[in-house]
Formats: sequence, C-alpha cells, structure tokens
Amino acid sequence: MRRSLLIPALVAAAVFVTACGDDGGDPVLDTSPDPTSAPTSPETSPATDAPDDGDDVSAAAACAAEAGTFTDGVLTIATGEFAFPPYVLDDAPESKQGFEAAVAYAVAGQLGFADDQVTWVRTGFDEVIAPGEKEFDFNLQQYTITPERANVVDFSEGYYSAAQAVLGYTDSPAAGATSVADLKGLKIGVQASTTSLNYIEDVIQPDDDPLVYNDNAAAKAALDAGQIDAIVADLPTALYITAVEIENTTVFGQIEGSGTDEFGLLLAKDNPLTECLDLALQALKADGTLDAITEEWMAEYAEAPLISAS
Repeated sequence: MRRSLLIPALVAAAVFVTACGDDGGDPVLDTSPDPTSAPTSPETSPATDAPDDGDDVSAAAACAAEAGTFTDGVLTIATGEFAFPPYVLDDAPESKQGFEAAVAYAVAGQLGFADDQVTWVRTGFDEVIAPGEKEFDFNLQQYTITPERANVVDFSEGYYSAAQAVLGYTDSPAAGATSVADLKGLKIGVQASTTSLNYIEDVIQPDDDPLVYNDNAAAKAALDAGQIDAIVADLPTALYITAVEIENTTVFGQIEGSGTDEFGLLLAKDNPLTECLDLALQALKADGTLDAITEEWMAEYAEAPLISAS
C-alpha cells in the first residue's frame, strides 16, 4: 500500500503482481535498424541509445523513446519529501541505496537511461493522488494500487506487496492481541490517505475513530506521548520503526490476509510511459533482478507473528 502507511520506511517481502498491461500477446517491438534506412542521428534520445541487452530491454527503451519524458533526455523520478529506510537510505535516493532507490534505477536502466540521466524531485503523499499534471515521470513512495486511485492516476504493475501490521510499546494494551477483534477497543493511529487507514475503517472497525495524522512522524510522536495505543502500518515500515526508531516498541503482528496491497509506480493519468514501465518491470522480474533487489533490501522486514483476521 502506499505506503501502507506511515512512518519511516520499510516494507516487506517481495510479492510480484500480474502485469497491468497485456498478457504478452502483443508482439515485442522490433528496434533493430532497417538496413535500408539512413543512419541514426547522434542527437537521438538517450532511451534509443541504450545497448540492446535483450528483447524486453529493447521493448522498454523503444517504448520510452516514443512516449517521451517530462524533460527531454532526462528521466524525472519523484519520492517523498522525506524518504525513509528501508526504501531509501539517508534520504538520498540518488545513492541507489534502499529498496525503492534500487528499483528506480533498475527501471531507468531498462528504459535506456544512464544513472546520470536520472533526476529526483520531492512531493507530498496526498498531493500526488489527485487528478492533474505531474512534474515528474513516475513517483514511488509505497503507493498501493487501488481502483479508486486508478480513476485519477496511472499505476504500473506491482513491484512489491506488503501486509498490514500493528506496532506499539511493549506494555501497550495491544500487546496481547491475537485477532482483529482484540484491536477494536484500542486507540489506533494511522497516516492520512493511506490504505492502512482504509483497512482500519473497513476491517478492524475500532470502537473509536482512528486518530489520523498528516505524516509518519506525527503518528510516532502521538504514540510516544501516549495519545494512542498502537499504529497500523505496512509491515516493513512497522518493523523498521520498532527496530531502529523507537525503543521498547514491538510489532505485535501482521494481520492475516492483509498482504494483498501491491505497490505500483505512479504516473499522471493516461501517461503513455505507463506501458513502458510495465515492460521494464516485466524484464526485471523475468531476469531475476527484482527478486535480487527485494532480497537485498527487504528480507529483514518480512516476518512477524500473525494476528487472526477473525
């Protein structure tokens, strides 16, 4: 989910999704030169200058060359105003360190852009899930693909999926929760506009309305001040918070059956680059690159006890 919520970053184990585009029935674009055509101009877009490392790579790069980008010759990628581990280390996506930073550069490479042809911009979370023009090519900050969001923005196919999890201080009333029913009487905090909030309202249905915060930092502060008993967030984020950020906290469990949220790359509605991102992700899945990135950055943030959904 986008971010299934909150807080500094982290997210969980890899789960890939079925493609958002065609099921492979369409012919792969043939980008090999026509022997009867004139030589390619040296001013060709960088996407067309990428080496041909295989049919999928060629298809993604050719697609990007035809679709165009926000700035000619540059791939503009957006992430959060502050980007957290394990998605981005040290708030520096250009370092390629962290799960989403690594995914972004792997996708860029498939589209035919070298590292120095990638530029980063920052956005809030809510502002991007709205109709209108976007000043980037794609945005990744744990955006869960949902039908409602897909009415106003485009998503690539999924690059990760995560369960919802519950965290709090070890002496919290939530500490003994073994089922969703045990969570109903708690004061629960959550970040605004996330699928975690939807999950609380639609599935947990607590006795009191959840306390909703603008960002993860505010939710953590509320937990620290004793204003809430627990936070609901995506599992990787929850595990990172408890392991690194707030002492004497723990993940009480991941909620059974909630691991269907898939993160997708977000674009402006009807952006022709969406198809290209699908081709890029399909290639990264097929050659094992996405699996390797997920294992490197997310393996530590995938396990927690189960809280029964019933």
